[in-house]
Amino acid sequence: MNRSHSTVAAPDADQPATARERIDRTAYELFCRHGIRAVGVDTIVAHSGVAKKTLYRHYPSKNELALAFLRRRDELWIGEWLKREIEGRAGTPGEKLLAIFDAFGLWFREPDFAGCPFLNAISEHGDRKHPVRKAALRYVGQVRALIVKLAKAAGVRDAKSFARQWQLLMMGSIMAAQAGNVRAARQAKALGKLLLASNSIDRENRA
Repeated sequence: MNRSHSTVAAPDADQPATARERIDRTAYELFCRHGIRAVGVDTIVAHSGVAKKTLYRHYPSKNELALAFLRRRDELWIGEWLKREIEGRAGTPGEKLLAIFDAFGLWFREPDFAGCPFLNAISEHGDRKHPVRKAALRYVGQVRALIVKLAKAAGVRDAKSFARQWQLLMMGSIMAAQAGNVRAARQAKALGKLLLASNSIDRENRA
């Protein structure tokens, strides 16, 4: 899947999509493009071609549909796309950290780029106890855990603190790109090199 973080896979051409597959695909695309709060159940029903009763049979509430969307986003964006890009673009842990921003540069240039659904969900749901906000924060934490793993492999002493700093660069570049900064990924990568150097990790990742 070339753009696995932007769309969900289509069902087998020989097998018509089930109602649930149409709901999932429609919700994924609309939530990615417009955010969760801006997309109502009626809009999803209209675009998916399923009856509202059918949608509620699969997802009794919009929150449950939103949670399923975030879960799928985690599978596609973190589990498949981000990890594949990191592993495929670089060799050493330090290079893999920087490769994140190379991948972001391609993502930011996609015509349907609309920011990070996890960050968007957090900003849309101010209640700290809201299940959608809590789920989005959990997935943001999973990205940070990936950075911790790479930081440890790179020889960073305080990997958890480093990961929070690195994630600031990641989130900042996403927001900057969303605001129209076409150089956001390149600028974040330049700052990332400085952060690696400040931790005595050079570009080839030799401590």
